[in-house]
Amino acid sequence: MIRKLRIQFIVLAMLSLLILLTVIVTGMNLLNYRSVVNDADKVLSLISQNRGVFPTIDGDPGSGGRRPHGMSPELQYESRYFSVLLGDDGTVIRVDTSRIASVDSSQAADYAMAVEQKSSEKGFFDQFRYIKSYEEIGVRISFLDCGRKLDAYHNFLFISIMMASAGFLVVFFVIVFFSGKFIRPIAESYEKQKHFITDAGHEIKTPLTIISANTDLLEMDIGSNESLDEIRRQAKRLTGLTNDLVSLARMEESERAMPMIEFPVSEVVQEAAASFQAPALSQNKQLVCSIQPMLSMKGNDQAVSQLVSLLLDNALKYSPEGGVISLKLARQGKHLVLSVCNSTAEEIRPDQLSHVFDRFYRSDPSRNSQTGGHGIGLSIAKAIVTAHSGKISAQTKDGHSFLISSIFSAS
Repeated sequence: MIRKLRIQFIVLAMLSLLILLTVIVTGMNLLNYRSVVNDADKVLSLISQNRGVFPTIDGDPGSGGRRPHGMSPELQYESRYFSVLLGDDGTVIRVDTSRIASVDSSQAADYAMAVEQKSSEKGFFDQFRYIKSYEEIGVRISFLDCGRKLDAYHNFLFISIMMASAGFLVVFFVIVFFSGKFIRPIAESYEKQKHFITDAGHEIKTPLTIISANTDLLEMDIGSNESLDEIRRQAKRLTGLTNDLVSLARMEESERAMPMIEFPVSEVVQEAAASFQAPALSQNKQLVCSIQPMLSMKGNDQAVSQLVSLLLDNALKYSPEGGVISLKLARQGKHLVLSVCNSTAEEIRPDQLSHVFDRFYRSDPSRNSQTGGHGIGLSIAKAIVTAHSGKISAQTKDGHSFLISSIFSAS
């Protein structure tokens, strides 16, 4: 259990860190990409508004224009761009590649005709950002070379992912190293609790034995009466509770050391279920068994027999008179499924299902004296299934049927 708790702690911590790093890296790179796109669109807007060239600015020979607000005077000399004017019929009217050396007129025309087929007014084509602007005689498509900025963006994306991955690995090893220290107080407390239950159980057995013996002596002296019967009944009840607690504590202490052998599980389940036919009949209840023959598994045959007894005992206690209890064992693929289903008099709410394997939990506390149980049987059943690396679950279909399924690996 402590090992499982440690693994859950590591998984939760690393999952939280992964989500945080993903949000940070994704957010940074989205902002970076948006900056590249916005800068390119601003430049292309200037070019498309001036018919494929930069607007004239103050300081140019013979220009009488003014520099747009916020535009660097060096921007037009740093930008590599070209434009193509297409007629309404798709023919090339004019190509201007004077501000770029890597693209000739033929390539520019091919780019423009390819972009013309796209429905979007702006976007990327290869390493070029383009924008469409409509004029009297056709459509002008202006292209801006964003190769350098895209390379910088991709480099930043790669570096940020690598740094996040490296940080994730470093934190992972740190958490794995220190998780033992974080969990140690809980582990020590849990171990002390288990040892206390085991030791206290042995200590309680002695006075319980003395109480039972003295009750028998008093009965021999004064005869039988209700008070002595109640003392004997409560002593027996407390003895059963103590034995259950000790059994659960021992199972959790030695779940790794439990001897596992190959055994015929069909025969073990059949034998354990047979002992419940008479109690079911005496309570006017029907026990129906469907056990697939010749099944085997690797595990502890005594523990599996105890599991069947616990599930059937629970079903007998909480099924109404005239109810039906069904036990099934079958192979499904690579797994063995052991299930016990019983009808219930009281409606089972879905929120109760997550607590049925908790110690001392009862869906209806008022039934304690009627059933005679302690609310710990299903906790032991879960411990048995866990010791076999299996899974156990509870479910209800219509609120008046209770189904517990245990899944094991088949041989």
